[in-house]
Amino acid sequence: MYMKRFIIDKLLRWKNTDKNRQPLMLLGARQVGKTYILKHFAKEHYKQFIYINFEANLAIAKEFDADISPKKIIEFLEIVFEQKIIPEKTLIIFDEIQSCERAITSLKYFAEDAPQYHIIAAGSLLGVAINREKYSFPVGKVLMLQMYPMDFEEFLIAMGKNSLIKSIKEAYCNLTPLPNALHIDTLNLYRKYLIIGGMPEVVAEYIENNNMLTITDVQQKILDSYNADMSKYAKNDESIKIKACYDSLVTQLAKENKKFQYKIVQRGGTASAFGVALDWLTLAGITLKCSHITQGVIPPTAYLDLPNFKIYMSDTGLLTLKSQVPQQLLLLNDQKSIGFKGAIVENYIATVLVNKGLSLWYWTSGNRAEIDFVAMIHDDLIPIEVKSGINVKSRSLSVYREKYNPPYSIRFSEKNFGFENNIKSIPLYAAFCLIS
Repeated sequence: MYMKRFIIDKLLRWKNTDKNRQPLMLLGARQVGKTYILKHFAKEHYKQFIYINFEANLAIAKEFDADISPKKIIEFLEIVFEQKIIPEKTLIIFDEIQSCERAITSLKYFAEDAPQYHIIAAGSLLGVAINREKYSFPVGKVLMLQMYPMDFEEFLIAMGKNSLIKSIKEAYCNLTPLPNALHIDTLNLYRKYLIIGGMPEVVAEYIENNNMLTITDVQQKILDSYNADMSKYAKNDESIKIKACYDSLVTQLAKENKKFQYKIVQRGGTASAFGVALDWLTLAGITLKCSHITQGVIPPTAYLDLPNFKIYMSDTGLLTLKSQVPQQLLLLNDQKSIGFKGAIVENYIATVLVNKGLSLWYWTSGNRAEIDFVAMIHDDLIPIEVKSGINVKSRSLSVYREKYNPPYSIRFSEKNFGFENNIKSIPLYAAFCLIS
């Protein structure tokens, strides 16, 4: 079953670069579909490809302990795979490259001495490996690309809902409501997505069996693999701290003030004790970090409040399972029964923003107001408010608008499209339209 991923367009732009092409590093959490999409890309756009999984093939990894010049590596791979590696025509895929740090170092020499060879490196813990000191990382010699779980638009494509996507995009452009029946049906699909999430294997399981119950086994397997990575790719004392941070995520998001607090990880916990562990989760692609800004003016990076931030999970479906919210409560949209729904929906919007290449920022004004997200959209700094239902009453947006006078504001909710008081009302299911 082929699942369309928009990252293919970025891979094609890399392939078609005429000058100064560097090896590409594809980063992302385990199970986001890196291997699948790279093999599909190779089959569709190259004459042939060579695939090496350094985690599974230790014999090949061992060869990188010696000479890692491009000439020696190409000669070795041609012998092992019994095929000629043709510049520009053969794609070389180094998968799970974090298991062979010398292979990471070799990318520098391909960039400098053999740019005619097309090489893409991928790995579930690449972000972690990059920060190690044992081997030199090819700084400035590789192009880095982050891959995330499928967004809601990719989910709809996999579901065969292309005409619905067209209708959503037209309504978004015109800010005119969808027909009520279509709006309700799309909200139901969106609620399913909150449970299923964007991990390709989970989406495929749902599409194949049309059963919301069977997906949890697949999701749990992914969560188990994350725990296994924490033990395998971190020292024992670090692993314990990483797991403690990871296990605190649901509690962190359940708070009214979702700012990450180390004391929730462990009584008396501090940044010096757990900061590195928390960074590990972000570098592994398991979590997303949303930074606090003190001013709603450009450039927001000049007003970062580094000690304060929020942490989300990179896949909302996995968060839903981890939180143990019963599926039927989300599907039935029983507002009174789900105190955690607001956190799940806010997490969903965070995943949409990073999928669109936007940085995650939020703003507060003491105890007076909090804007869930502030995003740089077409050179404007736009406040984004997230509501999980149809009740959109809030004074925070008014406080921000009065202080900074943005060109417009965005409010995501379960209400239909509209525009009033310079606020774009956008249904949660249409968040993928934010940047086309």
